[in-house]
Amino acid sequence: MKVWIDQLKQVIGEEQIIVKEAAVERLSKDFYWYSPVLYEELKDKVADCAVQPTTVDALKAVVTFAVEHRIPLTPRGAGTGNYGQAIPLDGGIVLDLTKLDQILQIRDGEVHVQSGLRLGMLEKTLRKEGKELHIYPSTFMKSTVGGFLCGGSGGIGSIRWGNLWDGNVLEVTVMTVEKQPRIFTLKGDAVRDYIHNYGTTGIVIEAVLPIEPKTEWSQHIVSFDTFEQAVTFSDELAHEEAVLKRLVSVCEWPIPSHFQQLKKFLPENKSIVMLETNEQNGDELSHFIQKHKGEVSFSIPASKYHKGLKVSDFTWNHATLWAHKHGENMTYLQARFDTSKVFDQMKAIRDRFGYEVQFHFEYIKINGKVTPASLPVIIYQSKERLYEIIAFFEANGVMINNPHTYYLGFGGYNLRMEEITKLKQENDPYDLLNRGKIPKPEHEELVN
Repeated sequence: MKVWIDQLKQVIGEEQIIVKEAAVERLSKDFYWYSPVLYEELKDKVADCAVQPTTVDALKAVVTFAVEHRIPLTPRGAGTGNYGQAIPLDGGIVLDLTKLDQILQIRDGEVHVQSGLRLGMLEKTLRKEGKELHIYPSTFMKSTVGGFLCGGSGGIGSIRWGNLWDGNVLEVTVMTVEKQPRIFTLKGDAVRDYIHNYGTTGIVIEAVLPIEPKTEWSQHIVSFDTFEQAVTFSDELAHEEAVLKRLVSVCEWPIPSHFQQLKKFLPENKSIVMLETNEQNGDELSHFIQKHKGEVSFSIPASKYHKGLKVSDFTWNHATLWAHKHGENMTYLQARFDTSKVFDQMKAIRDRFGYEVQFHFEYIKINGKVTPASLPVIIYQSKERLYEIIAFFEANGVMINNPHTYYLGFGGYNLRMEEITKLKQENDPYDLLNRGKIPKPEHEELVN
């Protein structure tokens, strides 16, 4: 055990420090194993200890101690991210922020919370008061506000409200990692550089998120004979503003064959569309389903929304998770197809790779424009083969956000890396915060 751990106990008390090997190992990992590449690179990385500060003052004391002793700090929420962003590369302290979990204030159109609050608890609380979040990830029952803001991008609700950068984070309060840590609040455009930055430029301790009056959401799974039918239906429905939607997710067979809890409801060899739509739009939805020759295979009424089984449990990267658990050697990519060429692009990929690549789309809005974001499931053979597939996607005009690197920025999302690097130097002058996640120019060849 490091000598400084005993010293840290004197600073904040033994009850907030975790040193048991199994617990530290668990808190040093996220869902990096979605990627076989990241698994090999990160499986042996572990912190020296973990700290669960119960107050902002305790967190500040830990940060001050770490700066004095030059100990690396890795902030973490629930660890449901997929890129190794919560894994310490150089030992040190994992900052588990899940004890900073208070709802500070619910106001008209917004909610002010601490960053360790679980999104599932926040959504549940809001809906009791007749309100709801704009967007949240499929892992929302476990994910924290800070983890989503610093490691996520979009999710359920993005078909209506876009991703995190589209006005879905109103304010963040940040603590710096300096000899005398500063705490400040950012609003407006300044928030952008603290979204999906892996917590490299400061520790997000509070956030203000937009909320709206709750909608009674019905959930449906619609089956189609072909994936092209499913995509055509989804695209038209996604553009139809008369039907209020929170989720439009499309998976081609055989991805649904891995959805164990839904197997008895889903017909063999059919592609599916998973939906959350306003219960009041039932007639309009039925019209769309009939028009495109779909068949409703499974439904959950609005009265049972978020009670037990949820359709969203099989969307976004939960679809990858089910394939990974019940398939063989399954991983994924993050892609964005050209909306004017999507069927031609899919055909080229299928002709080249067959069902080694299996298609999965999530319809979202980006800058107000409906876009089929894609999370194709890949049968993994080797790193070389994976990058051959990536190169083929890109050669055919499909943009890839690479989920098989822990380097910030190489995963896409058009991050303002120049601004983030500058903030890193200002807010973390000793490079202690999530060290190694911001790439240097020479790293590019390592991830391609």
